Amino acid sequence: MSRKIRVIVVDDSALVRSLLSEIINRQRDMECIGTANDPLIAREMIRELNPDVITLDVEMPRMDGIDFLGRLMRLRPMPVVMISTLTERGAEVTMKALELGAVDFVAKPRVGLASGLNDLATQIVDKIRVAAVAQVRRAPSRDTPSSAGSGGGAPAAQVSALLGRLSTEKMICIGASTGGTEAIKEVLVQMPADSPGIVITQHMPPGFTTSFAARLNGLCQITVKEAVNGERILPGHAYIAPGGTQFHVARSGANYVAVVDDGPPVNRHKPSVEVLFKSAAAVVGRNAFGIMLTGMGNDGAAAMREMKDAGSYNYVQDEATCIVFGMPREAIAHGAADEVLPLGQIAPALITRLRGATDRLHHRI
Repeated sequence: MSRKIRVIVVDDSALVRSLLSEIINRQRDMECIGTANDPLIAREMIRELNPDVITLDVEMPRMDGIDFLGRLMRLRPMPVVMISTLTERGAEVTMKALELGAVDFVAKPRVGLASGLNDLATQIVDKIRVAAVAQVRRAPSRDTPSSAGSGGGAPAAQVSALLGRLSTEKMICIGASTGGTEAIKEVLVQMPADSPGIVITQHMPPGFTTSFAARLNGLCQITVKEAVNGERILPGHAYIAPGGTQFHVARSGANYVAVVDDGPPVNRHKPSVEVLFKSAAAVVGRNAFGIMLTGMGNDGAAAMREMKDAGSYNYVQDEATCIVFGMPREAIAHGAADEVLPLGQIAPALITRLRGATDRLHHRI
């Protein structure tokens, strides 16, 4: 951006408003142009000042932050970064906010607020910068069916067939960051109950992946859960890297197993897509399918090329359907993509390829 990113801070805590304003104003490329202690004041301020990004607290007087976000994204879509308390309820509400169209979130510390927010300053301003360039879409009205499975893809019940023995040999590896929670949902809700095992790294801090997995598990034909160190990766299951850990796959005899450990950040991320994809290249090889979804940066791009060199078949989300076309762009630049597709077409294309492989296997038998 040639001009400064203009930010409005919405939070009922005067301390938080002051701290966030100070953090934002320390940056050369952004400025806090206003603060509001509740959504109704924020609504008028947004109309008057036309900010580039707003930060939004969840629990506020007069109108809940989620209700406000839902109305905002239906009537005047704009980039929003949520400020969420790290509690079980906070995690559940954050998942709802991302579903409604928030670009990203920051986990607000429960104690030591002043020092905690200052410790998070780099993360906060990085997420504001990403939000400022994100492709924000109007949220569907309450009467509009979910978009999952749309965008050119047929429902899983129409395109799936029993994959049988093949599903125990194959593995699907998914990497995502900003905007990824909804993109992952769009892929997973279309996968049949006997799909190959799916392993997923979504950039997310500790405390939020449990709610993320539970939400997906209630929507999908497959079982979705947080990965547990040492467990077998089974067909019909998806395993999400727990926030704040590294996740990769290994082999134990004829089985694939999950490895979850406290390894160092890679590409500044923990979990890192690079770690997962690199292990898939080494362990799964030509039996792997890679999927790179929306996200900022280049995490996983080089390792996805390693997967391709090892024989995997890779899908990359196209720019038009990405919230942030960073990781997919880098994957394409590394020559890692076999197909670049709109989000809604990735799962059907993958299922069709799996069905073709199943048909060839049955023909040989």
